Amino acid sequence: MTKKTKRSIQWIITKKNSKYSGIHLIADFWYGKIIEDPNKIKKILIKAVKEANNTPLKVAIHKFNPQGITGVILLAESHIALHSWPEFNYLAIDIYTCGDKTTPKKALDYLKKEFQPKKIEIKEIKRGKFINIEKNR
Repeated sequence: MTKKTKRSIQWIITKKNSKYSGIHLIADFWYGKIIEDPNKIKKILIKAVKEANNTPLKVAIHKFNPQGITGVILLAESHIALHSWPEFNYLAIDIYTCGDKTTPKKALDYLKKEFQPKKIEIKEIKRGKFINIEKNR
C-alpha cells in the first residue's frame, strides 16, 4: 500500500470567506462490539477509508497483552486511528481528513455500524481555520 504520493489537497472554503484544512472527528464508543482480531481491525479501517473517499498509505495494528488493540491507517489526507480498552467496554476513534473531497462522517457512520456502540460521544473540530482567506493567500 505504500507509494509516493503528491500532496494535492484543496482546503475547504466556506460561504463566509474563511477556509480550513479539514475535519477532525473524535468519537468515544461505549458498550459496543469488542474486536481483538488484528486482521479484522485492518479490514474495518480499510473499509472506513474507502467510505470517506480517502487514499490509504500504510496500516499499523498492535495487539496488547492480555487485551486491547490500537490500529492506525495513514492517509494521503491524514489518518484514522482507533484504540480499544475491552476491560472498560470503550473504543476511542480519531478521524482527521483534510481537503474538500473527503467525507469523514461516512467513515464514522461505517464504524458505528461495525462496532454498534450503545453510547456515543462525538466532537468535531475544523482544523487549520483561517478567518479571512484574502489576507492569508
